[in-house]
Amino acid sequence: MHLSDKQKKILILLADGEFHSGTELAEALGISRAAICKQLKSLTESGLQHFAVSGKGYRLDRPLELLAQSKIEAMLSDQSKALISKLEIHDHINSTNSYLVERSQNNASSGFVCFAEHQTAGKGRRGRQWISPYGSNIYLSILWRFQQGGPASISGLSLAIGVAVIRTLMQQFSFLGTSAEMDIGLKWPNDIYSQGKKLGGILVEVSGESDGPCSAVIGLGLNVFLPESQAQPITQAWTDLTKIAGPLPLCRNTLAGALLNHLFPVIAGFETVGIKAYLDEWRRYDCLKDRLATLFIGQQQVEGKVEGIDDSGLLLIKRPDGIVQAFASGEVSFNSSGL
Repeated sequence: MHLSDKQKKILILLADGEFHSGTELAEALGISRAAICKQLKSLTESGLQHFAVSGKGYRLDRPLELLAQSKIEAMLSDQSKALISKLEIHDHINSTNSYLVERSQNNASSGFVCFAEHQTAGKGRRGRQWISPYGSNIYLSILWRFQQGGPASISGLSLAIGVAVIRTLMQQFSFLGTSAEMDIGLKWPNDIYSQGKKLGGILVEVSGESDGPCSAVIGLGLNVFLPESQAQPITQAWTDLTKIAGPLPLCRNTLAGALLNHLFPVIAGFETVGIKAYLDEWRRYDCLKDRLATLFIGQQQVEGKVEGIDDSGLLLIKRPDGIVQAFASGEVSFNSSGL
């Protein structure tokens, strides 16, 4: 989906969730009412649903809060402001991660932040596409340059990022006055889960010399509101923050700023403290521990009971024969009897 300028203007006018007459919209855009109908039809085809009521006009089926740089920056701590070199918000992009990987190769500065309203080729793990409907969720990537030790020195970074995301959600739900945060956890190696359903995912792409400087593009996709119509291609159980929070109002700009405030201290300090600083916290939110699960590594399958993670962030699985093995990578699927 790529919105035209006219469609974007219509969306901005309808974003409040209130009714706006066809005449009002037509006058604001300088086009005919028939042209407004045509533009709204194409918005519906793009997954942005609206209602039309005779005598009242048009309104979106739910208010739409578009990301605004000024609102996000107003949320930032002094530390975050000092660490961010550039912040961009894209209406459409193939992938926030792909964009920053390319910028990294062109010597972009450490601390480059990219948000998007919509991704045409959002990246999930293992080549999957991350479903990215317009104006609904958080699609965020951060470029950070680490100075020494190579990729091995930032092993476990995705686990620490998961802790930062949980901290953000805890804080946001606390502000909302709900105990919903008790339902949020981490699934090794880089998923945010709630009640056995995927809420978000982390994708860290690292490049650089084996022992020298390296750069990491840290991507986060977090479901705020995922329309059922857009979620049909998703093959696993999913949820979003709107389902978790219920009627409580969630502000995307507030959430975006809060994420940066929690992510940047973790990213900037990781080279010094490593994964060990986050092990206890990560284990507290581990939603795999003591579950029966299957680990997929390429064509290999390993079944057993998850024993948590070791001090390097590796996944521990107790095989049926009683042997505990540690794994650095792979994809874990819950055994249905373990849910």
